[in-house]
Amino acid sequence: MKPALVDTDILSEFLRGTPQVVKQVERYLKDYDAINLSIITYYEILNGLLYKDARKQLKKFTEFSQLNKILPLTISATHQAAEIYAELKKIGQPIGHTDCLIAGIALTNDLQLVTNNIDHFKRIKGLELMNWLK
Repeated sequence: MKPALVDTDILSEFLRGTPQVVKQVERYLKDYDAINLSIITYYEILNGLLYKDARKQLKKFTEFSQLNKILPLTISATHQAAEIYAELKKIGQPIGHTDCLIAGIALTNDLQLVTNNIDHFKRIKGLELMNWLK
């Protein structure tokens, strides 16, 4: 199993306790010491929990985050994301800016992206994908 960056949708399923995702995380942690998530995913999850005032889940997420790796948005990842967005927009198939940023972080850190949104991210050249829900 290659090192991976976990996308927001998969992390949400893990935090909900979806059995097949929990099993995949456990399997991943046998080979690696932590789960990688981007600062963008951290923001998206945090934003959702604060909006819902989900205090118990927020505490669980904060503890989870402290035990794992939150990858920053670097200048290199930002350039990669901008290139992705520009290329996709030119061919009339743009994706959202946050998804471009997540993909940029994955690519600059040489990580495959674990997501349930394969159709969306498969437009990005060179991005390796995996789905822990299937």
